[in-house]
Amino acid sequence: MSDWHSTLTPPALARLLRTARVPDRPGRPTAYRTLTDRIGALVADGRLPVGTRLPAERELAAELGVSRTTVAAAYEALRTEGYLHSRRGAGSWTTLPEGSRPPTDALHPVPPDQPDTVDLGVAALPAPQPYLGEAAARALEQLPAYAAGHGHYPTGVPVLREAVARRFTDRGLPTTPDQILITTGAMGALHLARRALLGRGDRVAVEAPSYAHTLQALRRGGARLVPVPLARPDGPAGPTRWSHGDWQRVLRGAAPRLAYVIPDFHNPTGALIDEEQRRHLLADARAAGTTVLVDETTAELGWGVPDSALPRPLAALDRSAQVVTVGSAGKLFWGGLRIGWLRAAPALVRELAANRAFSDIGTPVLDQLIAAALLTDRLPEVRAHQHQRLRASAEALAGELGRQLPGWSFAMPPGGLALWLATGGVSGTALARAGERTGVRLAAGARFGVDGAFEDYLRIPLTVPPAAAPEAVARLAEAAAQAARGGYGGTAQDAPSAA
Repeated sequence: MSDWHSTLTPPALARLLRTARVPDRPGRPTAYRTLTDRIGALVADGRLPVGTRLPAERELAAELGVSRTTVAAAYEALRTEGYLHSRRGAGSWTTLPEGSRPPTDALHPVPPDQPDTVDLGVAALPAPQPYLGEAAARALEQLPAYAAGHGHYPTGVPVLREAVARRFTDRGLPTTPDQILITTGAMGALHLARRALLGRGDRVAVEAPSYAHTLQALRRGGARLVPVPLARPDGPAGPTRWSHGDWQRVLRGAAPRLAYVIPDFHNPTGALIDEEQRRHLLADARAAGTTVLVDETTAELGWGVPDSALPRPLAALDRSAQVVTVGSAGKLFWGGLRIGWLRAAPALVRELAANRAFSDIGTPVLDQLIAAALLTDRLPEVRAHQHQRLRASAEALAGELGRQLPGWSFAMPPGGLALWLATGGVSGTALARAGERTGVRLAAGARFGVDGAFEDYLRIPLTVPPAAAPEAVARLAEAAAQAARGGYGGTAQDAPSAA
């Protein structure tokens, strides 16, 4: 196995084990049984991927401060129960018991064969109609002019590069088309940037929490993630912001090659970082020699704040070309429109365009023409349309959460695609598992952290129509009650009842 999770170090497994929630056993369980249950729970929940090579018995015993006999007994029990496979000379790696269903990935859409399941996992809006249809019709009219050629545009179709550059300029960041690379989705841009800017084993400073898919991609690329906690000075329901002291400490102490940040309506918290904090981060990154990779995929989703109050893009404050910015049409326009972009110095854009020849060569021309039409002709209408959807969903969900789950807390964000909920001690992983029984797909907070952090959180997307909010939260409350009764966090007495 060659992917990033083929070997787990003893410290990394120890951190995960501290966050594992398991049902209570009668009496006082032995040390080996506790270790067995926790490793099995991590595999069953999907937080310890199948195929992960576990540390050697002696190494793990030293890390955990237990005897080697305890670890050996736990490994043997895991083999007997089907969670571990071992081969002499090759070590031991995680498996699932025969006949087990793999853990649900809440960040993938609910399959069509589960129409009764409420999807509170995927944060993606429906397309804004009639605007998408109108843009597609216009793009089809323009397509014949492009169809006469080869159709390969490694840097992107010129009309879209111009439209993206113009939008950056309108937001306070003067940009020319030669600074823009069009990619197949924002993840395509992130993959290109990662391969060009990072070597295997390089450190990357990331917000904690952060966007789950990017954390996964960075890990798979061999990066060593260094979490920097987001601060809530006013408590769990207070506004989320960067901590200047924490960022300064990490940048000076770890000297990461890259810092990955989401300053505009952060995913998953919805936080909007002010200009003063942006300046502090850039100054500290410049002193540390750290490149800042800015994720702006949610930058157009400020449904709770007027445009006049928006700070300039982070790159507008950059004087040393140390900022690379990634954006997307997927969050505002439609996830099915696989258009992303990257803004950087022209030399880096040319380098990345040459590098992509080994992956996708170029982005579909028709999709690019649709995105260009939306950006050029319909951006104000689309923004207003999608903002209204998100605002209405946020207000409906907030009201139902306050009524049905009063013990939980969250800060109403100024924008973005989600609410970040503190569950009052109920395990997010246990909630996700209980949700499969109550008919609601949930994204546990641990997916958005490093080494098992944020186990007592959930991300709830603002894609629920207001009329569906009472039923969605009722299923969530029932999942919370089941999770607490199962001993995964909280107590049965503390658990909310479903309305």
